[in-house]
Amino acid sequence: MSNRYGTIPIVRATGGLADTVQDYDPATGQGNGFAFQPYEALALYGALVRALEHYHQPASWQGLIQHAMASDHSWDASARRYVELYRLGIKSHESAARNT
Repeated sequence: MSNRYGTIPIVRATGGLADTVQDYDPATGQGNGFAFQPYEALALYGALVRALEHYHQPASWQGLIQHAMASDHSWDASARRYVELYRLGIKSHESAARNT
């Protein structure tokens, strides 16, 4: 992913991109790129404008780059999330079975 190299993605939040690119929130400093939902030119334009606004604020942009580069999208991280999800599913299934 581009975040590893400090390049900030602008993506339509769909499929795997929706899982890996979190929209940047300047209020919290969270996020690692700019994402938009609707499949519309105006939505892309809005994401581009937001990205350019932060690009022209060097402190904000550098913070975004640092946060993005620290993102962990390795297979190990994905595998841990899947194991957590499966364990949660097992617990939910066991709980439902006890309540029937």
